[in-house]
Parts: sequence; C-alpha cells; structure tokens
Amino acid sequence: RSMGVALTSCTVPAIMKPTFELGADEIEMGIGIHGEPGRERMTIMPADEITEMLAMSIFEDVAYTRTVREWDESKGGFVDVQLTDPEWEKGDRLLAFVNGMGGTPLAELYIVYRQLADLCAQQGWQIVRNLIGSYITSLDMQGCSITLLRLDDEMIRLWDAPVKTASWRWGS
Repeated sequence: RSMGVALTSCTVPAIMKPTFELGADEIEMGIGIHGEPGRERMTIMPADEITEMLAMSIFEDVAYTRTVREWDESKGGFVDVQLTDPEWEKGDRLLAFVNGMGGTPLAELYIVYRQLADLCAQQGWQIVRNLIGSYITSLDMQGCSITLLRLDDEMIRLWDAPVKTASWRWGS
C-alpha cells in the first residue's frame, strides 16, 4: 500500500519542461512515480501534516481481493489465483519505505519517517524493517512516497538475506 506527494513536478529531459505546474504554495497529493500528476492539489502544509495525510490514506485502505495469474509447475501452465489483502490488525509487523522522488534531501525523508513511525505505533503496528532514501524516483521531482507492507516471518527472513547488487549491499 503506497501513496505519494509532489512539492514540484519533474522535468522530462526530452521536452525540457515540467510535466505539470505547481504554484509556490501548492502540493500534488497522490502522484505517480513516473511524474504523473496526482489526484488532488492543495495548499502546502507542514511535513507532519503531509505525512499524516499520506499515512491515513494507506491506513484507511480496506481489505480487497484480486485475481492474479501464476505459473503452476505441476499443471505446466498459468492458473488464476485469488489473493486477499486483509485489513491490518494491532500487532502487525511492517516494512516502512519512505522514498524520495529524486529532489528531496535525505534529512527531509527522515522527518517523514519519524512521523510515520509515530502514526504506525498509535495504530498498534510495529515497523520491523525500513528503507529510507531515493530508490524509485521521478528524475528531479521534490516530494516523497510512503509504502507500507505487512511482513510475516518468511518475508522478514527474505528481506534480511544477503544482497549484493549495484544499488543495495547488506549481509555477508
């Protein structure tokens, strides 16, 4: 579950102009990670209030069921599988990802994370893993997105497994 906000638009190099215009005192709530405009434009507010709006849109997300197509080795083909993402409950463990959109200083992302951690604790959820930085960006856009993912023991074990890629390195 994720939600993002832009303080500025991104500038696409091919056209050398912003993909949308924001006034000096405006933000765009619900933006896409490719620089798409959001679902609501509003007056800028303090970081804690922006974070609360982002978080509440995630917190209020209801349970939903979707059908995905997965490969079934035993059948030698794809099968439709229904997956349900239930509402979160007190005690749930979460991965919190605060992502910069490309032009946001890391210190500002930690301000967002601090407020997000407080809001999650108030809901009775425990952030057991986090990722804070500009990993999925919209070029030079200023803003951030918050993603929360419920974790079980297997997901925590997989998250903690050693990683050696061009961008991420941890573990032995």
